[in-house]
Amino acid sequence: MRKTDLLAALALSAAAVLPAAAADEVNVYSYRQPELIDPLFEAFTEKTGIKVNSVFLNKGMVERLKAEGRRSPADLVFTVDIGRLNELVEADVVQPVRSATLEANIPAAFRDPEGRWFALTARARVAYASKERVKDGEITTYEDFASDKWRGRICTRSGAHPYNLALTAAMIAHHGEQATEEWLRGVKANLARKPQGNDRAQVKAVWAGECDVAIGNTYYMAKMLADPEQREWAESVRIVFPTFENGGAHMNVSGVAMTRSAPNRENALKLMEFLVSDEAQRLYAELNAEYPVKPGVPPSELIRSWGEFTPDDLPLVEIARNRPAALKLVEKVDFDG
Repeated sequence: MRKTDLLAALALSAAAVLPAAAADEVNVYSYRQPELIDPLFEAFTEKTGIKVNSVFLNKGMVERLKAEGRRSPADLVFTVDIGRLNELVEADVVQPVRSATLEANIPAAFRDPEGRWFALTARARVAYASKERVKDGEITTYEDFASDKWRGRICTRSGAHPYNLALTAAMIAHHGEQATEEWLRGVKANLARKPQGNDRAQVKAVWAGECDVAIGNTYYMAKMLADPEQREWAESVRIVFPTFENGGAHMNVSGVAMTRSAPNRENALKLMEFLVSDEAQRLYAELNAEYPVKPGVPPSELIRSWGEFTPDDLPLVEIARNRPAALKLVEKVDFDG
């Protein structure tokens, strides 16, 4: 099928799935799985009487919105990672939103200055350290991952994955491209195996003795503990929060943006504002084992058990700005080779 035919088919399929504008509805395209967000939508509907129609899209969201154009039935898009949020901006498929509630409840570092996306939850990129082979205090900074003491001890997924690109982009923001290239070469030299698998696969490798330290997102600990087959992996490691030498722990987000078409704009804004209320922030963070972005809303008991840390205050827009340079460096050093 030609690309133009495929895009047209996507647009037609979307129209068949989501309804047109309605006084008591709002339409969502979501990269997040239904079980992670449906309880939020149900709580919103119960509170407001506005029904949420949601379509799960694990790929092709930007292409779909571009194909649909002004005819798109989608009001909001939910996705994860600053890179994916920035793709929506660069594709010009989202619109600015001005809301005193959103701006008051979401710190400036966690939202687009022009209101084109807003973070809803946060996750830290951390070290999963072997309880048996890594001493307390041995892990300090992200920069230290390039130290010779970690030779043959680190596991990670592809350097080109959005989660690792965001970390590399943050390193560029803190230290510049030349220093980041040297850091990437050092981390590559310390890998116990070729980058592969997802974040949970790295923890499994620590459990199996293939490496001593895995790089991953915090919420995977909760997912592994809830899975009988993976619980043993999780219990073999502890979470450590490295920091940048001149900053805090690297943070990324899940977020929301309003589409350019937004046929139910008023309802969509109500849903966005609901999602940063104390009630929704607690629920969303607990469902996803992530951190609330609204100051003053505590994380779940499980997340608190992982320890306290200082988040890096680097604005996410700066990370997004450095992402292309990060990808070039990952390819230049042949990180995955």
